[in-house]
Amino acid sequence: MSKELVILTVDDDLINLKLLKSMLMKNPDIKEIIEAQNGADAVAHIKSRDDISLVLLDIIMPIMNGLEVLRVVRSDKNIEQIPIIVLTTDETKKTEALELGANSFLVKPIRSNELSEKMRALLV
Repeated sequence: MSKELVILTVDDDLINLKLLKSMLMKNPDIKEIIEAQNGADAVAHIKSRDDISLVLLDIIMPIMNGLEVLRVVRSDKNIEQIPIIVLTTDETKKTEALELGANSFLVKPIRSNELSEKMRALLV
């Protein structure tokens, strides 16, 4: 993985955000972890910054769900290349998320080693 990674974590559950942050903080390549609690805030972060290396995106959220975020990001030429790993408890959403352009998928509860493997594969 490259140094100076900026990771955007998106989840409406504060406990999940804290768990993700604790897993991510073990990686010395991560410079910054940005948190958003809904899809609208996630899109705002993605559009306003040019340094986001990866998005960890929950699907089931208020205001704008993860599938809607995928549609917005993948339809915008300026941000469509950002890698996105979708996180959810609902495995039935996996196919739809991948069809909408998610790069990968993790089922909650997230295991640290699985997260690291997926990140390493996308950020080589």
